[in-house]
Amino acid sequence: MQHLDIILAMNHISKSFPGVKALDDVSFHVRRGTVHALMGENGAGKSTLMKCLFGIYSLDEGEILFDGKPVHFHNPEDALKAGISMIHQELQPIPYRDINENLWVGRYPTKKILGLFSIIDHKTMTKRSEELLKRVSLNLDPSTLLKELSVSQIQSIEIAKAISYEAKIIIMDEPTSSLTQAEVSHLFEIIHALKNLGVSIIYISHKMEEILKISDEVTIMRDGKYIGTWLSRELTMEKIIRNMVGRELVNLYPPKNNVPSTVSFEVKDLTSTNPKSFKNVSFSVRKGEILGIGGLVGAQRTELVEGIFGLRSVAHGEILLHGKKISIHQPRDAVKHGIALVTEDRRGNGIFGVLSVRDNVAVASLDDFVEFHLILNNKKLNQLAEANIKKLSIKTPSTKTKIQSLSGGNQQKVIISRWLAVDPDIFILDEPTRGIDVGAKYEIYSIMLDLAKQGKTIIMISSEMSELLGVSDRIIVMCEGRLSGILDRGDADQEKIMALATAYM
Repeated sequence: MQHLDIILAMNHISKSFPGVKALDDVSFHVRRGTVHALMGENGAGKSTLMKCLFGIYSLDEGEILFDGKPVHFHNPEDALKAGISMIHQELQPIPYRDINENLWVGRYPTKKILGLFSIIDHKTMTKRSEELLKRVSLNLDPSTLLKELSVSQIQSIEIAKAISYEAKIIIMDEPTSSLTQAEVSHLFEIIHALKNLGVSIIYISHKMEEILKISDEVTIMRDGKYIGTWLSRELTMEKIIRNMVGRELVNLYPPKNNVPSTVSFEVKDLTSTNPKSFKNVSFSVRKGEILGIGGLVGAQRTELVEGIFGLRSVAHGEILLHGKKISIHQPRDAVKHGIALVTEDRRGNGIFGVLSVRDNVAVASLDDFVEFHLILNNKKLNQLAEANIKKLSIKTPSTKTKIQSLSGGNQQKVIISRWLAVDPDIFILDEPTRGIDVGAKYEIYSIMLDLAKQGKTIIMISSEMSELLGVSDRIIVMCEGRLSGILDRGDADQEKIMALATAYM
C-alpha cells in the first residue's frame, strides 16, 4: 500500500465520556477511490470514531491527516467545507420542502438586484439540482416535495447533497437498512460511479454479505479498540464474526426450546380505513409461540401491527384476546389489554433521546411508582432500572446516562425492558434487530425465546429471511396489504416466502 494512496489517516485516536472509554488508541486509514467498510458490534466505537472525524466530537488524543495534511474540525461545517460528508442511518429530510431546498438549505445560490440586494437565484439552483440528480440516476423534478419520495430516493438525494460539497470522502452509516434488494442494487451502482471519480466511501454496516460484495477493505473494531484491517477478498463471514465478537459464534440463533400451547391472540378480517393499506387480514397466535411476519417493503406489515396497537384507524375487523373480543382505539387501550409494541424506528418513535436510561425504562409503568397521587418513588424507579440493566445485560455507564448515547442494540434492550416492566402477554416487535450487530442480535433472540418459554405470545416483523426462518415457529407472509400465506417452521424456506411475498405482484 503506497503512502500516496492514503486520503485519510486517523492515528492513535482516543475518546472518553463519563464512565466509559469509547475509543482506545484506534488507527484507521482509507485509500483514495475505495470502499472501506467499518465493522464491529454495537458499542464497538464505529460511530464515535466517525463523529470524531466529522467534527461532532473533539479528540482526547491522536491526530487526523486528510489528503496528507493535519486537520482539526471543530464542527460538521468544517468537515463539509474540507470535503468530508456523512449520510446518517436515520435520514433527516425536510419533508414539506422540495428537493431544491433540501439540497441547498443554508447555502442557496444568490444574485444581486440593482447591485444592492441579494436574493435566491432559483434558476441557477434548479439547474444545479438537475445536474446533481442525474449523477445519482434520479429522474425527478427538483420542485418535488421530499414527503412524496421513497426512502431510497431520499437517500440518493442525501448522496447528491454530499456530491454538491465536492466530497472526497462520503461516510455512509447503515445505508441499506430500509431498502429493498432493487434499491440496494441502485445504491451500489451509485457507489461504483463515485469510486470511478476517485471518491472514497466509508461504509458502516452489519450486513456481512453486503460488506463482502461492495467493499475493497474492511476494518473491524471491538470494545473501542482497533482489531485489524483486511482486504475483503481475504475475509469470510465466519472470520468477520470471530473478529467482531472475539469468539467463535457457531450458531447465529439460540436453540429453540419454547413449546406453543393454546391460541391466545386472534385477528379476524382486519381492514384499514386507508384503501391502500392492509385488507381482510386474519391470523391467530398461540401462547409461547413466535409468529414471524414476512413480506417486501410496502407490504403493509408495519401498518397492520400499528392498526392492532391503535396507532392507525381500522375500518372493520375483530381482535380477540384469550377468546374474548377487545376494542382498541388508541395505544392506551392496547397497553391496558397487555399488548406491547416495539416500533421499527427506534430513534423516531421508540426512545426518548434526551431522557435517561432509567426514565426510558420506566416511562410505560410510571403509574406503578406514584405515591400519594403526586410523588414518584425514585428509589423504586432506580431499582427497576438497575434490575433490567442486569437482566438484559444493557451496557451503560449508569441509569442516569442519556439513552441517545447508547449503541443501537442497547437502546433496543432498554425499549424491551420498558415493556417487560408492565408485564404484557402479547409482544409485537417490528424489525427488532434492525441496525444491530450479530452479537447483540443473538441476545435479542434469546430474550424473545425466554419470553416465549414463559408463555408470552411474540409477533415479529422481519425483512431478513434468515431471521424469520431461524427464530419463528410459524411465518405469515403479506403482499400488497393482504395475507398471502402461512408457513409452518418445518415447511418454510426462502423460496416459498419470496413466492408468497410476490403473490399479488
